[in-house]
Parts: sequence; structure tokens; C-alpha cells
Amino acid sequence: MANQLHNDEKRFLDGPRSRWEELKYAFSVFHQLIVGLRKLHFIGPCVTIFGSARFKEDHHYYKLTREVSAEIAQMGFAIMTGGGPGIMEAANRGAKDVGGLSIGCNIVLPQEQNHNPYLDSFVTLDYFFVRKELLRKYSFAFVVMPGGFGTLDEFFEALTLVQTHKTEKFPIVIMGIDFHQNLLEHIQQMAKEQTINENDLQLILFTDSIKDAINHIQKYSIDAFNLKLKPAKRPLWILGEKPLK
Repeated sequence: MANQLHNDEKRFLDGPRSRWEELKYAFSVFHQLIVGLRKLHFIGPCVTIFGSARFKEDHHYYKLTREVSAEIAQMGFAIMTGGGPGIMEAANRGAKDVGGLSIGCNIVLPQEQNHNPYLDSFVTLDYFFVRKELLRKYSFAFVVMPGGFGTLDEFFEALTLVQTHKTEKFPIVIMGIDFHQNLLEHIQQMAKEQTINENDLQLILFTDSIKDAINHIQKYSIDAFNLKLKPAKRPLWILGEKPLK
């Protein structure tokens, strides 16, 4: 099934196809989005944590993620991740450590990425762009841990949306200064060459301090938006909806 979906996506990028094939693809995307929206309708304000799927539980970054996630969950946020192993598992696990709500947006890959065991609720999606939209939609802050291409993709897309005012000025925290040193230098170089504004550097907090990360989220998310950290929507029994605990 995963290989079939992978092949379908590659064929989509081949260029124009028959009208029927394009319509089927559009309906497939729409269906995925509706499934995700309904599944995540009652989760309340979230903080999304991005990071690599490759770190094991004895790794420093796994432990750091678990700790910061627990602290964020104690603030009242649901913790949302891509639902897989590694940093994602650590973040969901940290939420569960303190009784917080743990959510995952998993993705179907040719290598079959399975969801981790620390999720209260999750949705499995076929398309990366639908997944990223859902990871952003419910989040009032983003924490970026060490990761690969996918993590950088998610980070820069979220940052671009904040920079261009396509979304609110939600706080973005990058943890793991040693790992991200070259990234920090590159962003500073962009400001020096004026491909971004000097003020854009203020959109990101680079830190290894859990306390600083929590204070940053408190100031620029909870205080800035006067958040009420409880689910705002009530389930409708007539639609068969049930609240998340």
C-alpha cells in the first residue's frame, strides 16, 4: 500500500495527466484533510515538536526532548509530533510522563513508519503537505530539535509563514545549539547579506535551556494570545463525536 501511494505521488509530479486522474488525486487530498480535521478537532492548543526519527532513548537529544515536552505539557498544552519514533516518541512520551495529552500525525512511507506507543490519539496520512498543515494548524508554538531534511523543511516552512504574516507570530524555539551552530551562522549570514531583515532573527530562540524555552513559550504564546488552555469545542453526540480525555 505504501509503495502504491509513493508511486502515485511520483506520477503526479510527472506533469499534466488525464482530467479524471487529476480529479481523483484532488479528492484523495481533500479526503485526507477532512479525516485529519475531524480526528484532531478536540485537542485544544498544542505545541508541535519536530525532530529526527533516528535517535534512541539513551541519546542525549531524546532525553532532552522528553524533559522539555513534559514541562510544556504541564503548562496545559497538548504535545503534537509526527507520531513516529526517535525525537517524536520522546516528545509524546514526555507528555505522557506528566499526564498531558499526546497527539501524532503519522505519515505513510515506503519504509513504513509506525506510530509510537505514547499517543492518546493519532491520524495516519498519505501526503506530507497535508501532514504539515495539520501539525501547524493547532499549534501555538514550535520546538525544533536536532533532525534531518524533514525537520529543516518543517522548521523553515513554519518560520516562513510567521515571517510573511501568513500565520500569527508564534514562538519558534530551536534546541541543541552545538548541533544547530552552522544553521545559526547561516541565518546570521542571510541577515548580513540582507536576504532577510535583521528583525527576522528575533523570530527564533536558540537555546539549550529548558527554563528559557518554557519562559519564551509562556511570554510569546500564552501571554501574547491570552490562551485558555482547554479544548474550546464540544463534541456533538449526534455526529458520533467523543471528547479526548
